[in-house]
Amino acid sequence: MTAMAERITTKLEQALAPARLAVIDESHQHHGHSGWREGGETHFRVDIVSQAFAGKSRLERHRLVNAALAEELAGGVHALAIVARAPEEG
Repeated sequence: MTAMAERITTKLEQALAPARLAVIDESHQHHGHSGWREGGETHFRVDIVSQAFAGKSRLERHRLVNAALAEELAGGVHALAIVARAPEEG
């Protein structure tokens, strides 16, 4: 796991206490695209299941994730794909 992926994992665990969490560095798939840089750690996919998302809209869920990762999004993470579900949604 990359250093940035570890930071993302730690922050989401602290902020949202997920039942399941996968943080995938997809930077290699964006070589040469906007925001890509040598060494990667720029494009991530987050798949998270948390009770914190129960009763919330997709937008509200994304805002919770983005708020937890504000520092990372401001300082190096160019793109973040998010799949956020409540436990009863799988």
